[in-house]
Amino acid sequence: MESVSKRNNLEDDLKNVEFETSENIEVIPSFDSMCLRDDLLRGIYAYGFERPSAIQQRAIKQIVKGRDVIAQAQSGTGKTATLGISILQMLDTQLRETQALVLSPTRELASQIQKVILALGDYMNVQCHACYGGTNIGEDIRKLDYGQHVISGTPGRVFVEREEWKFDTLCDLYDTLTVTQSVIFCNTKRKVAWLTEKMLKNNFTVASMHGDMVQKEREEIMKDFRAGDSRVLITTDLWARGIDVQQVSLVINYDLPNNRELYIHRIGRSGRFGRKGVAINFVKTDDIKILRDIEQYYSTQIDEMPMNVSDLV
Repeated sequence: MESVSKRNNLEDDLKNVEFETSENIEVIPSFDSMCLRDDLLRGIYAYGFERPSAIQQRAIKQIVKGRDVIAQAQSGTGKTATLGISILQMLDTQLRETQALVLSPTRELASQIQKVILALGDYMNVQCHACYGGTNIGEDIRKLDYGQHVISGTPGRVFVEREEWKFDTLCDLYDTLTVTQSVIFCNTKRKVAWLTEKMLKNNFTVASMHGDMVQKEREEIMKDFRAGDSRVLITTDLWARGIDVQQVSLVINYDLPNNRELYIHRIGRSGRFGRKGVAINFVKTDDIKILRDIEQYYSTQIDEMPMNVSDLV
């Protein structure tokens, strides 16, 4: 009786609350009107919800549409369920990989969010794991290897360093710089193929070359690159020695080389015959040791990329 009384009092209090929203935000009065998947609706009603709260009426559809949403509401008004329902609606449960990350300031909240998502997604066979300090990190790794659709965690335990961030940085660079021709080095043929596909999908004109290609195909690619038909060449260390293209003004080490000697051969592909050339290294946290080793080996200092890098190319 006490919990029912508290809920009634909360609903009475909320009648006097004024909501400020962005313009043209649709208020959806029922869960059935939100075009949610059937298995999610079953979970919502099984959880005990009858109709959406004010924050849910306004925020769920906007999140599902892919908009950036800042939502603020009083305690107990359904914020956790708002993000849980939105995430579950957007999941591809056939794809066993992490598709959503929820960060919370405390372990208790991270655990609560996990429980809410699992309960709402009870009919969806959703996998959601909570990652926070004070628990067995080996168990976290095992769960992540198994495949989790959603991770609920705290910043102390969750540290994300995505390879995709390199690609975002690469796109930003080419949007900023005016480059005659450039070479991007990757450590593996698989990475070359992946990066080439990503850049083509983002409307870059690129060519790629690696050791699995027959000699004739490599020669054709080099002929086109020298002629300027493609301005970006993505390659492995196959191209790091002995090939001169005078117009190359930029070398990007998408991956740092596996040994120190290759570094000098790679960056030597730019600035040929006295021309200006720049080398940019993409360095993740676990690459710092390799970078320091290269600096020590060549008795040099590799500086952080300046804001005015466009003036250098």
